[in-house]
Amino acid sequence: MLANVIHMDLATRILIVDDDDGIRKLISSFLEKNGFLTSVASDPVAMRASMAKQRPDLIVLDVMMPGEDGLTALRGLQAPGAPPVIMLSAVGSDIDRIIGLEIGAEDYLAKPCNPRELLARIRTVLRRRGRETETASTAASVPTAMTIVAEPIGEGRPLLRFNQWSLDPEGFSLYAPDGATVPLTEGEFQIMRALVEHPRRVLTRDQLIEYARGGDSDSFDRAVDVQVSRIRRKLAAKDGQELIRTVRNEGYMFTASVVRR
Repeated sequence: MLANVIHMDLATRILIVDDDDGIRKLISSFLEKNGFLTSVASDPVAMRASMAKQRPDLIVLDVMMPGEDGLTALRGLQAPGAPPVIMLSAVGSDIDRIIGLEIGAEDYLAKPCNPRELLARIRTVLRRRGRETETASTAASVPTAMTIVAEPIGEGRPLLRFNQWSLDPEGFSLYAPDGATVPLTEGEFQIMRALVEHPRRVLTRDQLIEYARGGDSDSFDRAVDVQVSRIRRKLAAKDGQELIRTVRNEGYMFTASVVRR
């Protein structure tokens, strides 16, 4: 079984950015024992120097560092094709987590964290990125005339429509204003549907978890803030409007009017 794990992760490089030498060594050693290649950096300046030499497949980035902090560094890692980022922070408040996720982090763990949990989160993010890349490659290989349609097709099913978007609850599909299908994981779709079906109402995280329960088989993918952050980025890539609003200490609200037809 160990051989299979090493084979899966072979040649996958993780860059660990933390000002604590002990933490860098601990995470690096653990990940290498589980088949990953690792690089380390003590601060964002060293991180960028390391990335210039060799692009990592994923970055584990500490938030609290002297000088340039992790959140500031994260803002500079949002160019297309940038590696995914998992944030680590000794400050585990909801606001800090949400800020990190909204800036662009794929996941967020409070320190100290169990190395095995970090390993599981890394593998989850890499699997998800792999699926999204495969979906995007498949879409790009199909002629534009076939991928862009004048009207989303629901095969006669009623669609939930908002701001020129269309959600097909039964067909598990989300259509952008240009008619293109927006790829969502099963968990993302369940949360998106819950928000769209309850527009202009605040839904707590517990309510969203309940709506999405049983959708995504990977328990770590059910972290609501992570799911909402990914949905927002996918919506913004096609539209740019704030369709999902964070309501402090409460949850999330879908801001658009929705009609079913």
